[in-house]
Amino acid sequence: MSTKTKVNLGPSAGPANRAALIKAAREVFAESGLGAPLSSVARRAGVGQGSLYRHFPDRIALAVAVFDENIGTLEELAARHDTTLADLFDSVAEQVIASTAMIDLIVSERDERAEHLDTRMRAVATALLARDQASGRFGHHVETEDVMLAISMMALMLARAPETERAAAAGRARAIFRAAFSPVSQPGVAFS
Repeated sequence: MSTKTKVNLGPSAGPANRAALIKAAREVFAESGLGAPLSSVARRAGVGQGSLYRHFPDRIALAVAVFDENIGTLEELAARHDTTLADLFDSVAEQVIASTAMIDLIVSERDERAEHLDTRMRAVATALLARDQASGRFGHHVETEDVMLAISMMALMLARAPETERAAAAGRARAIFRAAFSPVSQPGVAFS
């Protein structure tokens, strides 16, 4: 009977372990909620708990890392010249629907480690708002704070909605935002 010994790759395994932990956390929290043991995250990632705690000393640090990746995805989306705020709302809705537990964690635990996430999200919203206003898709009465509030409201609503109703709820939220953000002279044009 042969036994395989796990080879310790030392510090060179750090980046791969970190990436595996973030991916595993996203999955475990989506499946089992915030109460899921962090040992489940380590096991899913294929690393020891010591590795998990070296990278993420607590649950908040792990959640912030997941959100960092989510916002990175939104920043990449916004960098494309054809992206609109409607695309941003759709992407945020997809992220929230995939893991409502992450929204619950950030909302319940205000932490300074998450403040940079707000700054990055505002930058994405500001850039896309300016683009949509310049093209006439959004009225000039809309401000970045309006967009941020709309995104927050949608995220919280989706996090609380039953799973089977989230896609329809996202569609209703988008219709409300379309009506509110449309250019005053051209109702119903925005968010198409």
